[in-house]
Amino acid sequence: MFLEPHFKGQRSGWIEVICGSMFSGKTEELIRRLKRARIANQKVQIFKPKIDTRYDDTKVVSHDANSILSTPVESSRKILELIENVNVIGIDEAQFFDMDLPEVCQALALKGIRVIAAGLDMDFKGEPFGPIPNLLSVAEYITKVHAICQHCGNLATHSYRLSNEKAKVVLGEKDSYEARCRTCYHMGNILDLKVAPNNKSDNLAGLKLEVEIEDED
Repeated sequence: MFLEPHFKGQRSGWIEVICGSMFSGKTEELIRRLKRARIANQKVQIFKPKIDTRYDDTKVVSHDANSILSTPVESSRKILELIENVNVIGIDEAQFFDMDLPEVCQALALKGIRVIAAGLDMDFKGEPFGPIPNLLSVAEYITKVHAICQHCGNLATHSYRLSNEKAKVVLGEKDSYEARCRTCYHMGNILDLKVAPNNKSDNLAGLKLEVEIEDED
């Protein structure tokens, strides 16, 4: 359980990052922290990238349908223009922002603001996603949350894309992605429950043939 940091007798800002795969509860945890800040009578502002319209144009919405009103912005520097005497800033889907986000978050923290950012640490290829790696390096507090692998039940760290689309950013939910552990992720579409049975047989046959060829070598 994350306990909110508290510094007595000084004006101090910091950066918190909540990261993990899809369906791991990142947005849920972000909303929880922001609502707790409001209960403590702190002024809170929330931002999200304008391109993320999956659930709502203006609300940050978790997979469990919890929501909080936010301001969509086209770039991270726009956040600096919109803040108004605020104590806490929440940023959802941080991986979709530009590479200026870590610098913006540091500028906010230096103003004495608590910055809480949530986002995917890896893309569908299993590679670092957008500004998240740089943001992790300058954050005071990092929380890595996990989903459950939909195939073996172990902790999931990867977001497996079910479609053949190659673009880095493809918005989607459970119809487009699965949470998988490292092993199941690297087994690829052999484990894809949405592949037709005939295709599955072909994939397994291809894998068997490949193994036999390697054994002959």
